Amino acid sequence: MAPTPSTPWLRVDLPRLRRNVRRVAEHAATAGVALRPHVKTHKSVEIARLQLASGAVGITVATIGEAETFVRNGVTDVFIAYPLWLDDASATRLRDLAIDARVAFGVDSVEGVANAARLLGATTAEVLVEVDSGHHRSGVAPDEAGTVAATATRTGLGVRGVFTFPGHSYAPDALAGAAADEADALARAAAALRAVGLEPEVLSGGSTPSLAHADTGVLSELRPGVYVFGDAQQWELGSCPPEDIALTCRSTVVSHAHGRVVLDAGSKVLGADRAPYATGFGRLLDHPDARIVLLSEHHAVVDLGGAPLPPLGSQVDVVPNHVCAAVNLVDTVYAEESGELRAWRVAARGLNA
Repeated sequence: MAPTPSTPWLRVDLPRLRRNVRRVAEHAATAGVALRPHVKTHKSVEIARLQLASGAVGITVATIGEAETFVRNGVTDVFIAYPLWLDDASATRLRDLAIDARVAFGVDSVEGVANAARLLGATTAEVLVEVDSGHHRSGVAPDEAGTVAATATRTGLGVRGVFTFPGHSYAPDALAGAAADEADALARAAAALRAVGLEPEVLSGGSTPSLAHADTGVLSELRPGVYVFGDAQQWELGSCPPEDIALTCRSTVVSHAHGRVVLDAGSKVLGADRAPYATGFGRLLDHPDARIVLLSEHHAVVDLGGAPLPPLGSQVDVVPNHVCAAVNLVDTVYAEESGELRAWRVAARGLNA
């Protein structure tokens, strides 16, 4: 049992976390698709083990460093969902990873494939071609996925399939539309691979906002991440009710200046993200009308919407806007169950390469 830390600290409601993990695992199993959760949200070995024990086929990460951390801790199937541009050092790391685990990584250009094949040489690491389904970040046009995949095969890399991230689901009223775009892009990409004689093993997609709308008649794999915790963004998008939010920042009321609540949790623990649709810099779990209206490095100013101010010295639970960013700001999160705390290290924190 860990001692209670001084505020501010990140608290995980362990029963809610388990419930969230179990719910999405059951959703994937019922739909007959694989679940490969994105662990950049929590970066925690303990939570990854919960997800794998609940039926996940493997994990998704964003960087080679994250992959190394989880493989070192016993994970045996990892997908790096990023269009890697390898150099000598990263190619060596990737080759070594593929000795200890089943490894795949993203590509989205002929040039990226050729570079990876040249540096990796003989390897069991596979690639998935990333396609753009509407987020317009990385990813090749779906109809061009076959060209990238054929280049991979020709240069000696195994092609597992295609993937996308429907990131444009992070907008009000966009959840179902983004999921439809995702399915269309993956179906077109699969047809492009078949046109060059390749049968995709995996059609991978999924984001937490669009998860409930994902077309599992097309997708064969889901990669949500935020669902384990939820956050204020998901709350405002309607993809996570407050009773499912499993991570909050425990914070102390330090001032009532100007008739508002001032907390000791600022951007250095909550993160500074504020999406265009967000109604504040964060919310209070037990005060649904409250909003953080001003955020500094060590202060959060809260408008309670006319409700009585919590007493000075009392503690409240803040829901960060973007939980992935908040977790990456701390070394440890504290899982609470039945009044007891467990300290869980954020093992993959800061591993950006």
